[in-house]
Amino acid sequence: PELLGFRLPLGRNLQFFLCLFISSWCQSLTVLVAADIKLTLAQAQPGRGLGAPSGQIREELVLSTWEVISSLSDSSLLLCRSRQAESLVLTQCRPLQVIEPQEVHTKCNLGYLHTSHCLASGEVMISSLGDPKGNGKGGFVLLDGETFEVKGTWERPGGAAPMGYDFWYQPRHNVMVSTEWAPPNVLKDGFNPADVEAGLYGSHLHVWDWQRHEIIQTLPLKDGLVPLEIRFLHDPAADQGFVGCALSSNIQRFFKNEASEPTPSPPGLITDILLSLDDRFLYFSNWLHGDLRQYDISDPQKPRLTGQIFLGGSIVKGGSVQVLEDQELQCQPEPLVVKGKRVAGGPQMIQLSLDGKRLYVTTSLYSGWDKQFYPDLIREGSVMLQIDVDTEKGGLKLNPNFLVDFGKEPLGPALAHELRYPGGDCSSDIWI
Repeated sequence: PELLGFRLPLGRNLQFFLCLFISSWCQSLTVLVAADIKLTLAQAQPGRGLGAPSGQIREELVLSTWEVISSLSDSSLLLCRSRQAESLVLTQCRPLQVIEPQEVHTKCNLGYLHTSHCLASGEVMISSLGDPKGNGKGGFVLLDGETFEVKGTWERPGGAAPMGYDFWYQPRHNVMVSTEWAPPNVLKDGFNPADVEAGLYGSHLHVWDWQRHEIIQTLPLKDGLVPLEIRFLHDPAADQGFVGCALSSNIQRFFKNEASEPTPSPPGLITDILLSLDDRFLYFSNWLHGDLRQYDISDPQKPRLTGQIFLGGSIVKGGSVQVLEDQELQCQPEPLVVKGKRVAGGPQMIQLSLDGKRLYVTTSLYSGWDKQFYPDLIREGSVMLQIDVDTEKGGLKLNPNFLVDFGKEPLGPALAHELRYPGGDCSSDIWI
């Protein structure tokens, strides 16, 4: 009860994943997979998968939500990252309703939906990457919280941001902040550095008036910074938070009435960040460098590194990248082998148990980027790893006996992405 409304016990037995199967015979089938993480560690493997009402989703599903404070407390909203895909609402792991893309296109002129959060009104709000044609457009779709009918856009007509990705709101300060990735037409064919030089990738935070539904400030960061995942502190009275900037590979702290100067650092490609429920620790993943970090943010203005662990990545010994100079490394890290399997890829999506003692990690970012940067991921599938967390002094330690290998799926190797605890987790809910 002390942890911001979560009911005890805090233990969770199931984790849910969205997995993309890319075998030619199954034509990029996406399924929802459940894994029992309380099984004997040697037996931990994905369980039964769930497709769309027809049994199949021929698109790449990558994002989901499961929020405890709303009518979605026993439902999950699954979002696709392509124009033709549906948004699928699930209740108790059974398909309930499909929201066809045409409804979103017609009512909102938006597509490529990404992040969803529930509002105090009972509505569901979903960010977009672009319009139906794949051009950049950072708007927000509103769904009725009971019927899941598309109601329209949250922002005022003509008030969308140039690009979109993630968002987080803090009603007590009448503010919402949204981030930018790139237009879907830029993303679909993989990463091209020339697109960064051409200004096609995001480099701003957009500050919105929560009551008036309009942008009141745009904060320039740095060309090519690419701010992705954003988190306010869980404390609903807090006026500060953090954003993970992918290409510049740093974490920026944002706060009220002051300016934050980005600090350059070598590219590690920060792709996910997470705050513990007690707002003490910040976690983030460097997908390309391959390390996962823990910072003590008891004083948010003075974050302190308390844990770091390498989980694969592109700079391991014997890989394609040679490190010539790195002030933080004495030598290149060893390749990661867990239970006889060499882990391909790097740490990407992360999820923390409610008690803060177990951090779970998957290794796939996005199939087009996986293929470009980690071809072995496509052939071997991704994995889920467990990191034991020292919640007293800080520190991270790999559990060598825990491995969920998505390369052994019956349909062929799968790319597991986001992790979710049913009933709520450290990145699902916003308190007001």
